[in-house]
Amino acid sequence: MHPILQTIDDGIQLYNNYVGVYAVLAMLVPTGIYFIIRLKFLNITKLWHAIRVVAGKYDRKGDKGDVSHFKALTTALSATVGTGNIVGVSLAIYFGGPGAIFWMWITGFLGMILKYSECTLSLKFRKFNSDGSVSGGPMYYMEYGLKKKLGKGAKVLAVIFAIATILCSLGTGNMAQANSITGALFTSYNIETWLSGMVITFLVLLVIVGGIKRIAEVTSLLVPFMAILYFIAAVTVLVVLYQDIPTAFRLIFYDAFHGEYAKEAGLLGGLFLAMTWGIRRGLFSNEAGQGSAAIAHAAAKTEYPAREGLVASLGPLVDTLIICTLTALVIIITGTWSTDIMGVGMTIQGMKTGLGNIDMHHWAEHVVTMGLVLFAFSTVISWSYYGTRAANYLLGEKYIKPYRYLYAAFVFMGSVFGIELVWHFVDMVITFMTIPNLIALLLLSGVIVKETKKYFDEMKKLKSS
Repeated sequence: MHPILQTIDDGIQLYNNYVGVYAVLAMLVPTGIYFIIRLKFLNITKLWHAIRVVAGKYDRKGDKGDVSHFKALTTALSATVGTGNIVGVSLAIYFGGPGAIFWMWITGFLGMILKYSECTLSLKFRKFNSDGSVSGGPMYYMEYGLKKKLGKGAKVLAVIFAIATILCSLGTGNMAQANSITGALFTSYNIETWLSGMVITFLVLLVIVGGIKRIAEVTSLLVPFMAILYFIAAVTVLVVLYQDIPTAFRLIFYDAFHGEYAKEAGLLGGLFLAMTWGIRRGLFSNEAGQGSAAIAHAAAKTEYPAREGLVASLGPLVDTLIICTLTALVIIITGTWSTDIMGVGMTIQGMKTGLGNIDMHHWAEHVVTMGLVLFAFSTVISWSYYGTRAANYLLGEKYIKPYRYLYAAFVFMGSVFGIELVWHFVDMVITFMTIPNLIALLLLSGVIVKETKKYFDEMKKLKSS
């Protein structure tokens, strides 16, 4: 690494290790627990209702918005179902041990209620642009929802979040994803990173110039296809090695509270590493409390903020509690977790080992690589929308087009930069979004509770009529 880049990387790591990780740990888990209690485990008790909403049970033609509930969910899912599910899980296990997966589950479970809360607020305070399109997200509920409580401070908090969103779109949703795509293509097919980077950049531009409607169209096709493909491959491995699944779960639960298998740590240090790596990678995977999904869900066609909040709560369920768990189990039951392989190579090796039992190991590399490419590509195009909304908020509509070209340039840079700097940058900018957003959620908790009660009271009236 170049000396200048090394200095930047050292500074980023210093923040991540001694500031960011502690701040997120101190806020994320307590905030999630607070909302689960205050909203009476709504993420569990209203799960079936949320599924019915996504299925179109309550859709109405006259509702204002840009996209349906299903397309809003697939757009948000495409931004979260990405490298975190394949590379992030393997990195969490590599550094934090199998116990890190337990803490990923905790992040996912709490993430369901946090996604509900932030997306309910996003619909409540969304704005319609001059062209009829929708803008929403934490920067809007910070500025307008907190105006009475914080005065000018509400605008300051919103601006901080919007700037962080742009940084995060260039890091989390862009460079990390592009880096993983080109790395996987080079490892599997020996395609030079600069060449695949140019192709990806062109394809991204082709999609994102069409805005949210085109992005939603692409993601509504890509997300189900890629999820089913990866799901079938992972489940096949689990079926073949079903007798080892109970042992894998026991290892996860044991190591979650002992931390014996974390890299370069004793008992107490290992426990901390398991927790922090699980929460870090869980947060990267499902963006719980980060506020990003609230930007996509703001475009949904509905008059009830809480209804779209329920749709949003399904995101971490699919992303972390299902897809990440499948990846983790494949890695653990095949014994790949105890090797020195890091990153996507660990997942590929796990698939190879598992499918090798039925003489299908030659398919493993293609399934993981193509799954990763589709996951990551859909994340890149969805995060471009988040960035454009932040740019629109900060600078106005005329800066959306220049931002898209800047975004494309970062796709190429992410394709050829070293993975360590990219992932360290990702961990840093995630905290810049998460901390302001969690503060806003806590300050607006009364609004969330009020909207929840209002919605379900309305549903009772409709049933009785």
